[in-house]
Parts: sequence; structure tokens; C-alpha cells
Amino acid sequence: MIVKKRLDTYADVEEQVSLKTRTTFRIGGNCRYFIYPKNEICFLRILQILKEENISWKIFGKGSNILCSDDDFDGAVICLDRYMSDFYFEEDGSVMAQAGCSIILLAHEAMKRSFSGLEFASGIPGTVGGAVYMNAGAYKSDMAAVLQEVYVYKDGAISCMKKEELDFAYRHSIFQTHSDWVVLGCRIKLNEGNQKEIRDLMDSRRKRRMDAQPLNKPCAGSTFRNPVEKQAWQLIDEAQLRGARIGGAMVSMKHSNFIVNEENATAKDVLALIEKIQKTVKEQTGIELRCEVEMFNWKK
Repeated sequence: MIVKKRLDTYADVEEQVSLKTRTTFRIGGNCRYFIYPKNEICFLRILQILKEENISWKIFGKGSNILCSDDDFDGAVICLDRYMSDFYFEEDGSVMAQAGCSIILLAHEAMKRSFSGLEFASGIPGTVGGAVYMNAGAYKSDMAAVLQEVYVYKDGAISCMKKEELDFAYRHSIFQTHSDWVVLGCRIKLNEGNQKEIRDLMDSRRKRRMDAQPLNKPCAGSTFRNPVEKQAWQLIDEAQLRGARIGGAMVSMKHSNFIVNEENATAKDVLALIEKIQKTVKEQTGIELRCEVEMFNWKK
């Protein structure tokens, strides 16, 4: 109770929260604290308190692209999407956005202002911070194409990092190798465009996603990164694993690079299915499929 009382000053705090309710996979054990900081200053103080109390922590956005283990997490999940989610557009197409802002919302707000560059993000169900962390992308574009700089908590302070410092590559950024760094916001640069053309493109892509992806099932998005040699879904299909199932986890019949929570799947079900796909594809083709989904709270 003493820890929660300290945290309550700076955030909305919930105790013993099931991560099944906070992830798009609808999978995961309980976490000790689920924290929504009220602003960046509160966020900094929360980290100090957690350090003083020797409590580990993890940053969440929308809970997409993550597979939490079935074990309880005796730590704090810090979620930025309740309060730290503002955005600000300038006339020249510069956009400042906090890490908790929905990347889908930002793409639509850009379209309303006739700014082009975020059309690729109009169907990515995550936050700006998560998109930077993963260098999220689609349709041959990604965050690296529009990002200018990132505001980062690291080494006990907030600093600004230029795009050139972020080690961007396909579904990769420097933040994946620095788990103690936190994206707090970023500045991106968009171009003037035709609002109708931008809207039409986003609408057509939304229809394409609805037709091709199992958006009516709990999942974490694409399971595997696409290898250089061939699309991941093609390799999975050629291995005849479309529809394969372990426990409640299943390779989607609609898109084989999606594993869906078909029926009360556990994290172990999903992991076993991931490993089966990797093993089969490796044996048949020699190609190693790398996970795009982040693993959280798994014992090493």
C-alpha cells in the first residue's frame, strides 16, 4: 500500500492487473502495478520511486506486437497512452507527437490537414513510441522515412536524438538494444498532398487489410519479419502450416503470418506454435524466420 500511495500522486495506478486485458493477444499473467503517468515530469518521478523500491518496470503502449508470458510479473507496467498522447502540427508539415499517441490517429489527423507521409501507418494498431521502437512500416515505407528526431529518457535525463543516431533498419532501432531507454516523443516531417488522394489511398488499404488479415481475432499482428528471400507467409504456406494449431493458438486461415488466439490460448501455446513454424521452415528451406512479436516476462 505504501508504494501505491507514493505512485498515486503522479499517476493512475491499478494493482494486480491481468495483462490479458491490456494486450491485443489477450494473453498474459498479472502484473503488480499498471501505471498511467500524468505527464513527463510525473514519469521521471515514477522511475525514481520504482528504483527506490527496487521494482522492475516495462513500457507499454496499446499492447500490440507483444507476447506476455503466462507468469505473473512482479513489477510495474508503465502505459503512456492515457495522458502522454498529445500531438501538434505546424504549417510546414512538422509534427510533434508524444509517445502514447495512436499512430493510426496521427495518420488520420495528417490526412485531414492534407499532409502526406503517414499513409503507411493508418492501419498499425500501436503508439508513436512503439512505432519508433520497432521502426514500424508497411507498403514499402516506415518511420525512418518521416522521422526527424526523438525525445528520449536515458541515463537519468531527457535528451534529443537525431534520426541518424537511431540505427534504423528493417523493423529495428537502437532502442531494441537499450531496454532502459524510453521514447517520450518525436518530431516527424510530412509533405503537402491532396487530401482526397490521401484519403482514398488510406481507405483502399483499410479494405485490403480487412479482406486479408484476421482483424476479428485476438492477435499481435505479423508474427515473423519477412526474410530477404521470400515473404514469411509464403514460406509458412509452402510448409503447409496454414491452419496449424497448438492448444488455443492457431496459424490464421486468412493470413498465415498471423497467429491468432483462437480459443483461450496460453502464451506457451503461442510460443510452441512459433517454434514449430521456425523449425519446419528451417528444415525445408534453410531460412530462419525471426519473430517480429516482442517477448515479455519470459524466464531465460
